[in-house]
Amino acid sequence: MIIILEIIFLTLMLGSVVFYIACAIFTHQFFASTQQQIPGNQDVPVSIMVSVSGLDEGAWENWSSLCKQNYPNYEVLFGVTDPKDSAVPLLKRLVATFPEQVRLFIGLEPRGVNYKDSNLSYLLEQSQHEVIIFADGDIRVNPDYIRTLVSPLLNGTADVVTSAYIGYNPQYLAAAVASFGRCVDFIPSLLIARRLDDGLRLTIGVTIATRKTTLADFGGLHLNRIGSDYNFGKRAAQAGYKVELSPHILEWDTGRENLKQVFTRELRWARTIRYNRGAQYYTMVFCYGTVYCIPLLLLSGFAGWAVAMCLTTIIIRYMQVLVSIFSMNCPKLLRWLWIIPLRDSLSFIVWVMGAFGQRIYWRGRYLRVEGDGVICPWK
Repeated sequence: MIIILEIIFLTLMLGSVVFYIACAIFTHQFFASTQQQIPGNQDVPVSIMVSVSGLDEGAWENWSSLCKQNYPNYEVLFGVTDPKDSAVPLLKRLVATFPEQVRLFIGLEPRGVNYKDSNLSYLLEQSQHEVIIFADGDIRVNPDYIRTLVSPLLNGTADVVTSAYIGYNPQYLAAAVASFGRCVDFIPSLLIARRLDDGLRLTIGVTIATRKTTLADFGGLHLNRIGSDYNFGKRAAQAGYKVELSPHILEWDTGRENLKQVFTRELRWARTIRYNRGAQYYTMVFCYGTVYCIPLLLLSGFAGWAVAMCLTTIIIRYMQVLVSIFSMNCPKLLRWLWIIPLRDSLSFIVWVMGAFGQRIYWRGRYLRVEGDGVICPWK
């Protein structure tokens, strides 16, 4: 029995080593080939739409960065469900500060269980321009955000563009754990899927750029789904549109949140992935090689071959981490390298718990996920 378990863990670790190497290769290739790209000079009017719920840390800096774009003609529309939302006073101040760019809509009656996409549906109706960007309110962007993002739409290389995000300089442990999850796990995995699927077949909700006519052609917004951003890109690709990942990685620092908050959010993501990817979710068992080191060592009695295998796995994992950090130009994460074992352990626990259960917690509400990612209130 012990030998069988040793073989199982050894197989899982070998698969993980292959996964780490693939992550490193595809991450380096993608960012090396795109880092020299210069945004085009074509300027078309753009509408940015942001659904807001609650007041995140750094909200003013995040929202005002959307209003300070090096771009001649754009508008930023903010939508809030609850008129008493804590974000409303600051949003009103934003309107007063940037009256030419910002429009605010308050008290948007939910059209579906997904309040975010419900708000966006209202903003979409009020937006003035054909080229649109859906953006989350907890990101901070540079002045060339719009031009970088819409350039592939204008030059014909993509029909839908999405961006990933990391915390470039986290100040607290939980924020660093969250940032590593994006930088060394999610984005590299996304690039592997992009290669295996011969193109991106999902989008990331933090930023999605497209045209109104394109969105309407593949079915518009879905207001009763979890992971609607994933489904957005999936439907676009199925309709024959090209979805692409922008090389511009956005700033997303979770501030002073704790590990429980990171876990709760990532568990929601995990269950979302399970419902959207189906059986593919369980192939992620080959992504946690460093976690399997301890049981293999214990089962083998710290045999020399097991020690060698574990050291090899750990070294390759750290090499992959370094490739991700430097490819995405976030060297300030280097001082947090010591938390990689914590990051990997948390990822494994999240994956295991994400493999079952229907309940998720999202912006103050408990929801139940049903077939194909449809959500309803938890009762």
